[in-house]
Amino acid sequence: MAKYKQECIFGIRAVIEAIQQEKEIDKVMLKQGVRGELFQQLFSLIRERNIPFQYVPEDVFKPFADRNHQGVLAEISPVPYQDLTEVLDGVEAAGRVPFVLILDRVTDVRNFGAIVRSAECAGVDVVIIPNKNSAKISSDALKTSAGALYHVPVCRVLNLKRVVRELKFQRGIRVYAATEKAEKFYTGADLTLPTAIIMGSEDKGIDEELINIATDCIKIPQKGQIESLNVSAAAAVLLFEVVRQRG
Repeated sequence: MAKYKQECIFGIRAVIEAIQQEKEIDKVMLKQGVRGELFQQLFSLIRERNIPFQYVPEDVFKPFADRNHQGVLAEISPVPYQDLTEVLDGVEAAGRVPFVLILDRVTDVRNFGAIVRSAECAGVDVVIIPNKNSAKISSDALKTSAGALYHVPVCRVLNLKRVVRELKFQRGIRVYAATEKAEKFYTGADLTLPTAIIMGSEDKGIDEELINIATDCIKIPQKGQIESLNVSAAAAVLLFEVVRQRG
């Protein structure tokens, strides 16, 4: 049974109100079989605002039997997501060389938190995650990040491929995909220029289309018998190479 450690809102009207008040909603849980006019109003709003949602069995709602949940539960993010355009415009206005981290399908909250902790220490300007198939800013992620999630802007985007194209072609940012398929070691890339690094999930890696869009692919040399590093460890290695090169 699911355990919810972050703030939740229960009930159809309450969730509608939260959406209209532009609360940072991570995901809406909908009990299978819920119907009615008010529910349809909520569902239309969820689709209109591109809020992630999931149909779940009734068991998920059993811990909340004392709440008037009406088969609807919304998880509220403890940290607001940022607007990517505003963040990057601010970086450019401040005269900084953009340093962007993109996480593709990294769903483990502890890995996510650990990566953001390294990102904050390395001076990353923004962490970009997809709207779906990504870890969310939960209490576990906050704890693992040692509070870094309060300091590093996190942007959640609908279309990661489109965003990577915009970074590369409109912003002039060199996008490096970290993959064992690469021929070039990470130390051979010029990371003093505007840089974005894509890290993928440990089981699936980076989406092939993103690899094709990237400026180049880089890898970390390895001598052991295990196939790959933990994604948070690999991210730390690459992020601090940017720090080293930029002095």
